[in-house]
Amino acid sequence: MPTLAIIGAGPNLGAAVARRFAREGYAVALISRDQAKLDALAGELADTGVSARGYAADVRDDAALERALARAADDLGPITALQYSPLPAREYLKPVLDLTPELALDALRFSALGLVTAVRAVLPGMRAAGEGRIVLINGGTSVRARAGFAGTSVAFPAESAYGEMLHEALADEGIRVAQLVIPGAIPKLQLENGVEDVAARVWELASTPGDFRTLLIPLDEGRE
Repeated sequence: MPTLAIIGAGPNLGAAVARRFAREGYAVALISRDQAKLDALAGELADTGVSARGYAADVRDDAALERALARAADDLGPITALQYSPLPAREYLKPVLDLTPELALDALRFSALGLVTAVRAVLPGMRAAGEGRIVLINGGTSVRARAGFAGTSVAFPAESAYGEMLHEALADEGIRVAQLVIPGAIPKLQLENGVEDVAARVWELASTPGDFRTLLIPLDEGRE
């Protein structure tokens, strides 16, 4: 069974994406920092027929993230789909004049370097399978800097650049790399089916060749 790894899994978008991919035959590895919350989420998903397990790891800890992904592949099957969507900490949303080198580096570790670690961990399996799907989910500061959101305004563009380079470099290998930009909190976007609509878009981007970047709504309609 192919496996989707959701890095930054939670009870809202992560759960909706898990359900959507499960309908396509995927098992789901849920990755975030809190094992108890992951176990609870896996149990809730199991009640809806989703084969899911949780693996605790901090994306800023390369070794822990690599171990989590390796365990998931051993337990569930080859990871041929990856969603990278850890939710930025509030400290990354400080004004630019409060940004320190230490905080900027931490934000980069969280967004860009964590993605590099995850991709390097799953890419051999995708290449062996001859296919793969990698989806980045970011806020609006990935494409437009905001002085009040300094950490993500520095880190999201770096993550985006890496993803866009992967999109180009892996296209001929059957590995689809895409980015979905969500410029605001999903409940405030007035989508007809809420988070389920976003999950459907994630599946569409993962399964259909196209451009690297897609905006869920026009940037000026969002707040972040």
